[in-house]
Amino acid sequence: MDKVRTRPRLIIVCGLPGSGKTTHAKQLERKLRAIRLCPDEWMTTLGINLHDTKARERIEALQWKLTQDLLTVGQTVLIEWGTWARSERDALRVGARALGAIVELHFLDVPIDTLFERIQQRNRESPPIQRADLLLWVKTFERPSSEEMALFDAPSAI
Repeated sequence: MDKVRTRPRLIIVCGLPGSGKTTHAKQLERKLRAIRLCPDEWMTTLGINLHDTKARERIEALQWKLTQDLLTVGQTVLIEWGTWARSERDALRVGARALGAIVELHFLDVPIDTLFERIQQRNRESPPIQRADLLLWVKTFERPSSEEMALFDAPSAI
């Protein structure tokens, strides 16, 4: 008997450190019975420094390959990469749509003071993230515009 194939869905969770990406993605993971991919968790498990950008790029490439395989079989996948650049979000959207997937962007927009407070409370980065780092990242982060958000499917009712 053929299994009924559901429409695949990619959910991109976008935001700066401390914005609540992991908390949000874990909630969606449970509610949607989705596969959640987070490079920080893979890097920590493998004993790789979170600031090793080359290793992060390789892990994200591997996670993207896995995402495509999962979308092909009708899965819902959550990508929790931060996706600071629009070009990253565009590439994920276009690639997933080519596989017939619904693509949602969940942008977590949090004030800088809240970001910094959360980062200090979790106290898991080594070296610790300084306020100056966060201020620099806010300047380099490409905030999704309303025009960009319109390119994505509306988040499903959960």
